[in-house]
Amino acid sequence: MKITRVETFAVPPRWLFCRVETDEGVVGWGEPVVEGRAATVRTAVHELAELLVGRDALRIEDHWQVMTKGSFYRGGPILSSAVAGLDQALWDIAGKALGVPVHVLLGGPVRDRVRAYSWVGGDDPGQLAEAVAAQVEAGFTAVKMNASGRMNRLATTTDLDGVLDRAGTVRDVLGPDRDFALDFHGRFTAANARKVLARLAPLNPLFAEEPVLPEYPHLLRELVDASPVPVALGERLYSRTDALPALQAGIAVLQPDLSHAGGISEVRRMASLAETFDIQIAPHCPLGPVSLAASLQIAFSVPNFLIQEQSMGIHYNTGAELLDYVLDPEVFRFHEGHFARPTRPGLGVEVDEAAVRAADGASPDWRGPVWRHPDGSFAEW
Repeated sequence: MKITRVETFAVPPRWLFCRVETDEGVVGWGEPVVEGRAATVRTAVHELAELLVGRDALRIEDHWQVMTKGSFYRGGPILSSAVAGLDQALWDIAGKALGVPVHVLLGGPVRDRVRAYSWVGGDDPGQLAEAVAAQVEAGFTAVKMNASGRMNRLATTTDLDGVLDRAGTVRDVLGPDRDFALDFHGRFTAANARKVLARLAPLNPLFAEEPVLPEYPHLLRELVDASPVPVALGERLYSRTDALPALQAGIAVLQPDLSHAGGISEVRRMASLAETFDIQIAPHCPLGPVSLAASLQIAFSVPNFLIQEQSMGIHYNTGAELLDYVLDPEVFRFHEGHFARPTRPGLGVEVDEAAVRAADGASPDWRGPVWRHPDGSFAEW
C-alpha cells in the first residue's frame, strides 16, 4: 500500500489538518500544528511529504526515523509538529487497513474509560465560579484554569492573593471530591512559583502546570523539591530527550502534545520513559478532533495515564468548534466526565472531509497575544 498524496488544510479556529492518501483508497488524517505558526508547519509537512510519497504506508517507524533524522538539522517545534501530524495519519491508515483501533496496535486497552477535564478560564477571575459550576453540571469531575493573568517578575501581595482567590473560588464550587489543575503558563518566575506553590497546598490542586518556563530545566529540581503541589510540564517538550531533564528533576506529570511531540510514535515512547520514573502522563490537547482522537489512543494504551485535556468550548474556539469537522460526534461523547473507549478502526474519528475542504483558508492565521509589563517590556503570555 503506497502513499500517493499528502494534502493540508488550515481551518478555523487555529488548526491544521493533513490528509494522507494511498493507492488502495485508505486515507489517514493527522493534525500537525503549532498554534500561531500553522503556515510554517504547513510548509514543513509538504517538505516531509517528499519523503513519503511512493513509499509503503505501513512502515511507520521507518518513516518516523527518516522524517526526524533525515536532515542534518533536527528537532524543534515546527519539525516535530509536522512529523506528529503525518505520524498520526500513518497510524490512522494502519488501523483502517487492519480493521482495528490504533490502541489495539499499541498492545490493546489497559482501561475501559478515560477521565477528561474541561477548561474554565482564569485570566479574568470574575466568571470562574459560574464556569466551574457549568462544568460540574455537565458531569466533569475535573477542570483546569490559568493561575493568573499577567504576572510581575517579582509578585506583589495582590498578585499572590489573586492566585489564591482564584483557586479558592474553584475549590469552593468543586467541593472535596473533584479536582482542579492550575496552569501557570510559564508566566511565573521561579521565585514567584516558589512563593505561591506552598500557599496553594491546602487547596490540594491536582497539579501545577508550567510553574517555570521549560527552557529552565536546571531550575526544576529545586522547585519540585520545594513544592507540596505536584508539578506538571511538557507541552513545550518535543521528544524523549527534551523530556528527560524534567523527568530527572522529579516532576509528577508529563504533558506531551500529540500534535507537537512527534505524534503517536514518540509520545508512546515518552510515556514509557516517564513510567520508569513513576511519572504520570496527561496529554496536552487544546486543539482539534484529530489531535484529541490520537491522544485518546495513547490514553487507552499506556498504563501511566492520568487525565486527558480536551478543547470543547475552550475560549480559543472562535469561528468553529471541535465537533464541526466530525461526521459522528458520538465518538467524543462524555459520560460522567469520561470518554468511552473508541472502537472504530484507526484513530476512531470520521473527519468530515467536505467541511474541512470548505473551511480551508476561511480565516486569517491565528496569532498569540503579545503582553507587556507596565514599564513596556515584554511579558510572558
